[in-house]
Amino acid sequence: MSTAVQPLDVTAIRKDFPLLSRVLNGKPVVYLDSAVSGQMPLPAIERMAKYERDEHTNVHRGVSTLSQEATDHFEAAREKVRRFIGAGSIREIIWTRGTTEAINLVAQTFGRMVVKEGDEILLSAMEHHANIVPWQMLAEEKGASIKVIP
Repeated sequence: MSTAVQPLDVTAIRKDFPLLSRVLNGKPVVYLDSAVSGQMPLPAIERMAKYERDEHTNVHRGVSTLSQEATDHFEAAREKVRRFIGAGSIREIIWTRGTTEAINLVAQTFGRMVVKEGDEILLSAMEHHANIVPWQMLAEEKGASIKVIP
């Protein structure tokens, strides 16, 4: 059994992202601002449209058949992601609305548990503002310092 990693088929992957089929100034679009407004693959767009059109009800908050179905789909997605990234439990999969919310969540939960006075928080010189502020606030609260690496 081969354990060799197969190279990514970039052409096939690009086909899943509708925006990347566009051509601007004679060149195919390359989108690098994913932390702010990540592009969504077509299967996700289609699945979300189906949910909004046919299934949208309370998740984890209802006893109706529709609510139970929505909860089952929601948890099935969590399990699918768990398998994809190799997480040990679905409890390790946390949904957020985007990168900014996720970074704030990490800083305000994990960061608050482990950062202590005198610690250094490393950030790169290329960080987006949304990834600087939560760590600045945590450093101020805990008496830690921010170090910027090249």
